[in-house]
Amino acid sequence: MGGVSIQRIPFAMKFLPQIACLLLCLLPAVVGLTNPPAGAKVVRQTGTQSGEYSTVSAAVASLSGTSSAVIFIYPGTYHEQVLINYGGPLTIYGYSTDGVSYKNNQVTITNNLNAQDNGGNDPCATVRAHSPDFKMYNVIVKNTLRVKDTMAAPSPATRTPSLPTAQAINTTATAISKERLTTSTAPPQHGLANAPLLRLAGGAVTANSRNSATDPGYYVIDSSVITSATSTSLTGKVYLGRPWRPLARVVFQRSTLPDLINVAGWTTLAANATPIFMEYGNTGAGANTAARKYETPSSAQITHAQVLGSDYSTWIDSSL
Repeated sequence: MGGVSIQRIPFAMKFLPQIACLLLCLLPAVVGLTNPPAGAKVVRQTGTQSGEYSTVSAAVASLSGTSSAVIFIYPGTYHEQVLINYGGPLTIYGYSTDGVSYKNNQVTITNNLNAQDNGGNDPCATVRAHSPDFKMYNVIVKNTLRVKDTMAAPSPATRTPSLPTAQAINTTATAISKERLTTSTAPPQHGLANAPLLRLAGGAVTANSRNSATDPGYYVIDSSVITSATSTSLTGKVYLGRPWRPLARVVFQRSTLPDLINVAGWTTLAANATPIFMEYGNTGAGANTAARKYETPSSAQITHAQVLGSDYSTWIDSSL
């Protein structure tokens, strides 16, 4: 998967991209930002002024030490790969008139690397978040690779990267969340999304990479809407998920599943897989579970604490 890359500390992708925020916001997350906060490093693609940076990577590379840092990005599409490996708390704000909805984001970071040729999911990610205290608001992250190679939008590498009001896009699906960001193909495998999932083609929305019974990871798609992003008919051509690794665990709950969803719901991938695929409280023409395959019955919704850890309230930005 090649968009944002986040590695694990005890609870891997406490991001999904994670998407929730820790406590250190210098400005309220609900406020859209059109000007940089005081002391912020400034990224401006055109008309770069003295002391500013023309790329996000350059601004990140200029950071040193462990003090709290802020980067503000002016509107534009930034074609680059960004490694977030700062030793202190870091918040990145993209230009936006609305800090709550991703729909008003005016900053995009994009690249098109694949996993096969670049050493795996993390190395091919457009944004590689390796810092333990990282938050990003109002930024669209894309991997635009249009082949069947594995790619990643955000890739989480540490315990608490947070991407509220962010959007991760690859050509397989889009997962956006106020609380967590996930991508649609391989690891990282922790995620809680509640936002649109946009399909550009048939196939599986998720491909979870859980490979051990002791791994607490989930993909939980909560209060989301799956919609087509192409004029080509996808009716019955989309599956909720496939097991990228044998013990994949994915839940769709309280979401709108249209007729794009194949009646079988889930499909296969990894050999000898015994995945946990669950659905709870979904609606729409594709929500009927009578003909589902590989599904584990569910009688209750998955909670934030189950996916994000019991301490999630200490690092999620609850103002969103």
